[in-house]
Amino acid sequence: MGVDLRQVVAGILTLTMFVMLGNMIKRDHFDSITEKLPGDVQDVAKVAEEGLRTIAKLSKGPWLEDGEQLKPCWSKTNFDEIEESRGYVTFSLTNGPEYHVSQIADAVVVARVLRATLVVPDIRGSKPGDERKFEDVYDVNKFIRSLDGVVKVVKELPEEISFRNLAVVKVPNRVTEDHIIENIQPIFKAKGNIRLATYFPSVNMRKSTEKSNADLVACLAMFGTLELQPDVNEVVDSMVERLRTLSRKSDGRFIAVDLRVDLLDNKGCHEGNGRKSCYGAHEIAVFLRKIGYDKDTTIYLTQSRWDSSLSVLKDIFPKTYTKENIMPADKKEKFLDSADSEFEKVIDFYLCSQSDAFVPAISGLFYANVAGKRIASGKNQILIPADISGSSASATDFISPYVLKKNHMAHSCFC
Repeated sequence: MGVDLRQVVAGILTLTMFVMLGNMIKRDHFDSITEKLPGDVQDVAKVAEEGLRTIAKLSKGPWLEDGEQLKPCWSKTNFDEIEESRGYVTFSLTNGPEYHVSQIADAVVVARVLRATLVVPDIRGSKPGDERKFEDVYDVNKFIRSLDGVVKVVKELPEEISFRNLAVVKVPNRVTEDHIIENIQPIFKAKGNIRLATYFPSVNMRKSTEKSNADLVACLAMFGTLELQPDVNEVVDSMVERLRTLSRKSDGRFIAVDLRVDLLDNKGCHEGNGRKSCYGAHEIAVFLRKIGYDKDTTIYLTQSRWDSSLSVLKDIFPKTYTKENIMPADKKEKFLDSADSEFEKVIDFYLCSQSDAFVPAISGLFYANVAGKRIASGKNQILIPADISGSSASATDFISPYVLKKNHMAHSCFC
């Protein structure tokens, strides 16, 4: 069989054209770098490194880029001037930071409607006698400043007023102005001073269909008043930095998973409508693998200390850590080894708000209020676990409805 010289020549020419084209592309690429950055080789290398990081971000697999940080829709100019105080409203923060933000919002709204003075709350744990001062966890001066012009705030009740004489009033979470006027105001007028006890009929963090002044006050209180005091904030920052250092292969990104063994043991993972409301370690591991996270992914668990039931997760994702693994050694005595778990809850809440991806293995208020903080800061990669029937799926298919439908309260608080 003869060889057609024309085909051989055409093949050589085609190959030559591809080589030339490749060289042109490479040259254009490096020319653009050197042209924009005249200088020595180190300058060029620096830009090349930045270019590689950009490419890594573009081909990041299941990782999603953060959105822009949202701006508050509220302003203190939206509120009328506060009138002279007519009495005092007191309350306590209980059950952990996911409850604190809601309790703060309700108390501020009540005090605003009643034209009362709000007393800085204490913090109470789950055990009798487990009490802390507000400033042990949060920045009290920031709290008072943020409410200036909205409600009057004092650090303590006047000595002449006894806690024993305060009327205790139950307040539903996300209390409305109508409820306050009809049910709380008569008691306040009769007693002069009241103590609030917020209860949660359901976990409802969806945005309201209609906006009111009370909603704007709640937005400010929920998202604009609470900051960690410096010592606690330093611990959270150091743990986040440690996790980013451990995540070099994923460009410093890590996942925070709210998975606590004690809650899984005490909670049925099926709701009345058949949907699962919580997932165990093995289910979370399989879910993350199927949506594309590789074995080098760094995972932080809200479980305080290691439990043998978590080993199945670590087998699939070896870089899985709890607080005891990543908290600075000199901070453990105060924040981890004490009998009080309040600091641990606070650390989890704020760390989950800052992670690159957040996976709530347990439904509830922790998920809902962490979602609110993440939405406000543009960290929209909140992944809701599911049992995936196939071998793989896209991470974007499991983004929280709070993000996709923009129906979280945060979306009515931020523009």
